[in-house]
Parts: sequence; C-alpha cells; structure tokens
Amino acid sequence: MLSRLISKTNLAANAAGVYRLAAIGQKIQQRSIHFAFEPDQPVTKYGETRNMNLLQSLTSAMDITLENDPTALVFGEDVAFGGVFRCTVGLRDKYGSDRVFNTPLCEQGIVGFAIGAASAGATTIAEIQFADYIFPAFDQIVNEAAKFRYRSGGLFDCGKLTIRAPCSAVGHGALYHSQSPEAYFAHTPGIKVVMPRNCIQAKGLLLSCIQDPNPCLFLEPKVLYRSAEEEVPVGEYLLPLGKADVVFEGNDVTLVGYGTQVHVLKEVRKLAMEELGVSCEVIDLATILPWDSDTVCKSVEKTGRLLVSHEAPLTGGFAAEIAAKVQRECFLNLECPIERVCGYDTPFPHIFEPFYIPDKWKCISAIKRMMNY
Repeated sequence: MLSRLISKTNLAANAAGVYRLAAIGQKIQQRSIHFAFEPDQPVTKYGETRNMNLLQSLTSAMDITLENDPTALVFGEDVAFGGVFRCTVGLRDKYGSDRVFNTPLCEQGIVGFAIGAASAGATTIAEIQFADYIFPAFDQIVNEAAKFRYRSGGLFDCGKLTIRAPCSAVGHGALYHSQSPEAYFAHTPGIKVVMPRNCIQAKGLLLSCIQDPNPCLFLEPKVLYRSAEEEVPVGEYLLPLGKADVVFEGNDVTLVGYGTQVHVLKEVRKLAMEELGVSCEVIDLATILPWDSDTVCKSVEKTGRLLVSHEAPLTGGFAAEIAAKVQRECFLNLECPIERVCGYDTPFPHIFEPFYIPDKWKCISAIKRMMNY
C-alpha cells in the first residue's frame, strides 16, 4: 500500500510530471508504439468536423455533456487542472469547481460518491486515473453499481454513471500502468464495458455511455491519446453500444480485437495478404459487454477461421469467451482450431514489454498455423 501511495503521489504531483506523458508528449509516445495508426475516413453525416486527437475528442464529449446537461458532474484525481493526461483541460474554468472537481486519492470513494450522485439524478462522469488502480473500487462497481437496479426491484438505479479509465500498454508503463482489466468486469451483469479504437469512435461511444440508462465502464487506450488524430465531428453524435464494426471485409480468416489491438490487426491484414495471399476480415468489438456475437459468428461462418487478440493475459481473458461462443455456434463451419494471441500469464513487464505484447508477428504466426492445419 505504501509503495502504491508513493507511486501515485509522484504521478499526481503535477500535469507536467505525471507519468511523464504530459511533458514527453507525442514524440516519445510514437517512438514506443508497436503499430502505425491510420485514421478512418472523415464522417460527414454528423456535420462539421475538426482535427482532434483522442484526448481532445473525449474532452469535446464531456464539454457537450456539461453544456447540455446542468446536472452533469466530472470528477476524479487531478481532474480540475486537466488531469494527468490533460483530458479535462479547461472544463473547470468553463463550468466551475462545483461541477468539475478533484477528489481524494481513493478509488473506492470516487466510485462510491459517483453511485450516490447518479442515483440522486446527476449525470456522473467519474475518472479513475489509471485502470490499474480501479481495483480498490471493484466492490463498488461490481456489487453496488451493477446491482443497484436489480436489488431495488427497479425502484432505483444509477444508470447515469460513467466511469472513465486509461488502460493498456503505453510503451513504458510496466506492471502498474499497462494493464487491461476488461475481462474482470465483463463477468458482471448490470454494467456495460466499452473500449474505443480511435477518436471518432471515442467521442461517439463516450456520449452514448453517458446517455445510456445503465452504468458504463469506458476504458481508454492511453497510447492512442496523442498518437491518434482524425477529423472528428464537432457536435453531438451517438454511436451504438453493443455493436461490432467490420473494419475490413475478407474471406479466409476473421480477426477480432478491440482498442489498440485493432490497429495491430489492420497491419496483420496487410501482411497476411502480401506474404501469404490470405484475405482477412477485421472486426472491432468496441463494446466488450454486451459483445456483438452475431457479427463475429456471421464472419466466421464465411471464413471458417478465427483469431482473437488482446493485450490482457491469455488465461481468463475475454478472447476465451469469444472462442467459446464461436465454437458453440460455428462448430461445423470451422476449418481449424480457434487461435488466441494475447498477453502472457505474467505481470506486465517493463523493459520486456515488446516481447509481451501480441504484436503483428505473433498474429501472422497464428494465421500460418491456421492456414496449414
């Protein structure tokens, strides 16, 4: 506990010093990325667009919410001055310290307060500074927020609650700042779990989470905060929760991922075609709970092969749930065993991070095994 407090106190010292991300900026992030970010085509149906990185798209979503909803609150550790990643910059100055404010270093307290505020009718956006430190709030999320409506027989709920948390590998995060905890929460009925892959998706999905009548956990791949840039609609727009996105169509292998890993799979698709002549269909799950099994199964019925990839450890990872469902629904369509390319069953390493992450070369090796089965 003492080492954690020292670690987090150092991280939260100031915006420039926290985890060195704010000061180091985009240049160092790009040096450590194991994939190349390619923006989606601009979306014009939602009106005017502006170039934003992922941080700015999230800030825009919260700005719209605070402006349109007088009950909306944004809070967390160091949120008032903009947060350690600068995701809430300017919001306190614009909306006041009674609506955008700092909290003590206590994740259980943050989520407990958020549940109370949401159940009282406030649109509540709570930030956990790093997803790695969400576990002190595990009981509040799993035993309180997720069950609030059920245990009251529908008389009360905290459906206006959204919990944001930066997650996943960043290139130099080591064991306490690189974890992907989505599978822990995907086991919990009553909440929704979402992880975007880019800026357009991040804003639209966050706004959907904020307006959804269920508590939502919104996990943000922090390596994309500054490395991802796209033309993002300026105004309000919603993207559907629980719906996967077929990023690229293909015929031979279905590749499924979410968050950062989608960009790895996009590179795998190119490599597989160039080196193996294999056509891959890339699917971004986007919503982990509830996940879109129909889209994935429809794809596997066509390709006969499935590779699922995420940064979290292999054992008990969400890829196992996807594999089990597809095996049950598409057994007669499968041409080979389902492959899972994931992190190792070890704590997340520091200097050995490049060996830990499920990069494109590990995925290509899995595709070769499937095609040669």
